[in-house]
This record gives sequence, C-alpha cells and structure tokens, in this order.
Amino acid sequence: MQHIESALQKNCVTWFRLQYPKIGRLLFAVPNGGARNAREAAIMKAEGVTAGVADVILLYPAMKYNCLCIEFKTGKNSQQPSQKEWQALVEVHGGKYIICRSFDQFREEIQNYLIDL
Repeated sequence: MQHIESALQKNCVTWFRLQYPKIGRLLFAVPNGGARNAREAAIMKAEGVTAGVADVILLYPAMKYNCLCIEFKTGKNSQQPSQKEWQALVEVHGGKYIICRSFDQFREEIQNYLIDL
C-alpha cells in the first residue's frame, strides 16, 4: 500500500473508532501487503493470508449485508485482478464491497451503511 493510501486508511479507522466506539473494534485491517522474506511469507500463506482481500473489514451486519469490505485506493490506482475476484466472492455471499478514495467518501459510505445506529 502506498503511503498516501496508508495515511487515508489510518485517518478513516481513527474516525470510525471515535464515532462508533461500541463497534469500533469490529472494523479491522487485513495485513496482506508489505515486504516479507520468503519464509515469513510462506508461514503467513499457510496461516490463511489470501491475495486480494480488502484492506479493511467491518464485521457488522447492516441493511441487507452481512459485512462491509473496504479497499482504499488513491489517485489513478486501480484494483488488482485478485482484488476484483475477492470483491465478486464477497458480493455473491451477501457482503458489501466498496472502494474508497477519500475520507469524505469513507465517512459517507459508513454513515449510509450504519444508518440505523
């Protein structure tokens, strides 16, 4: 993840946990990226790390969805094929998947998703 995407993600998670303290910990990051040596990468893959999984997952059912998966992208960055495949899998099984490119978009998506809270 690029540094600008990382900063966006940190700001969004911080805001979420302040706004929704009762469910704040149900929003968590999936540490799929980053440089690792071959041994560590093999261990993590065996533990279940899966290519394409969204950056952040909210394990809270709302509206007609069982969870919300959020991928952060900035600028002209686009999804990798593995991310598109994972998005399709999430959506076919009742989850909502969004791509957020700004804090304002994240806030609006969260407020719409959690409209009843």
